[in-house]
Amino acid sequence: MKKSDCAAALFEEGFSCSQAVFTAFSGDLGLDRDTSLKLSQPFGGGMAHLGEACGAVTGAFMAIGLKHGRTRAEDLEARDRTYALMRRFTEKFKGLHCSIQCRCLLGLDLGTEEGMKLAREKNLFKTLCAGYVRHAAEILDEIL
Repeated sequence: MKKSDCAAALFEEGFSCSQAVFTAFSGDLGLDRDTSLKLSQPFGGGMAHLGEACGAVTGAFMAIGLKHGRTRAEDLEARDRTYALMRRFTEKFKGLHCSIQCRCLLGLDLGTEEGMKLAREKNLFKTLCAGYVRHAAEILDEIL
């Protein structure tokens, strides 16, 4: 199964955007499913429904870090490679969607009761977020 299909299936199953993207990749990078789901859960909805960075993006950033992040403070090469991949991911995602900010992508603020209510009424999680999850996983698959 392609990683984008796996991420889409996880999202459809009811996991957040960050969980879906991160968990689709984390198993191949040595992290078990339960730990992956727990670790990535707080980042959904733009960081705990605050409307900040899109959870699909933060899930991808976490996967990039898991694969390429440094484990020694002096390993500046790993740090720089990680940041470069995160920038490359961001450029590609913005090229498709113009932003990595949840509130911009959805056109409302999930951090408010009204925003969350509107998102649910308009079915934005299925109509918009599912696409963001798939695109994030496709880009991540390409750059990893």
